[in-house]
Amino acid sequence: MDQPTSHDHAYHEPVMVSEVLSWLEPASRGWIIDATFGGGGHSRALLERYPEVRILGIDRDPDAVRRVPDDRRLTVVQANYRDLAAVLERSQTPARVEGILLDLGVSSHQLDTGDRGFSYRRSGPLDMRMGPDADRSAADVVNSSAEASLASIFRRYGEERYARRIAEAIVAERPFTDTVALARCIAASVPAYVRRAGHPARKVFQALRIEVNDELAGVAECMDVVFDRLAVGGRIVVMAYHSLEDRVVKHAFLARARSCICPPDLPVCACGVEPDFSILTPRAIRPSADEIAHNPRSRSAVLRVGERIS
Repeated sequence: MDQPTSHDHAYHEPVMVSEVLSWLEPASRGWIIDATFGGGGHSRALLERYPEVRILGIDRDPDAVRRVPDDRRLTVVQANYRDLAAVLERSQTPARVEGILLDLGVSSHQLDTGDRGFSYRRSGPLDMRMGPDADRSAADVVNSSAEASLASIFRRYGEERYARRIAEAIVAERPFTDTVALARCIAASVPAYVRRAGHPARKVFQALRIEVNDELAGVAECMDVVFDRLAVGGRIVVMAYHSLEDRVVKHAFLARARSCICPPDLPVCACGVEPDFSILTPRAIRPSADEIAHNPRSRSAVLRVGERIS
């Protein structure tokens, strides 16, 4: 099996690898779906630690799919994880698998490659598409959306306090085709104290990326599928990097683990529903201080784990 190289490490440094290995150990003799393969860091670690594991990797980014290690235990396909059910139907995996891993968000490679358009610090085309399946680029959204729509995107997906002010400035200066030009416009539209607290384009770029790639809907659709694809005793490990996607995951876990779906005003349970899913991390796990110091991009990660119990 190929060992990770420095190039692999540079593509994307995987977050909380030891935690992922530990939580997925019960799945180590079966099939694991790495639904966001990316640089393959987590899959490589699983293959190295567990000789009997089989992995199906999925990623919508052609750059990721071109970098697959030569290992007969690993198969990688280009697809969106929201289409997980269709991918599994076409694959040679069993109907139910022992583990599912979702490492959500954007990869270091995507952030650091200027011509992908994800970074407000690197000049490049205003793109932000994670894969060719995205219908619109960030330039399409910025240049064609009404001012009110832009403000709503920034407020909803970026939790940006000055969403309306930024949207007004963008509409006044568009069209935009370059990431740095858009970042400058955003910075000029907010008060000075906001600029001193960190780059003011961060939340807006996050919001545009989520909108372009329809990320929250994708997470919700994937979560609708994953529980029923787990074998009894199978585990799902999900890492999220901002509160909105983590909220989708958390609520999906809670809904599946509920033991009663009766109306709250009913004094006695009449539904007879028994949960088939158990939440193994009542509180989300965060990276250690050492990991954050080594890899600052890991600081926003939260990890949740659940298990199919019946």
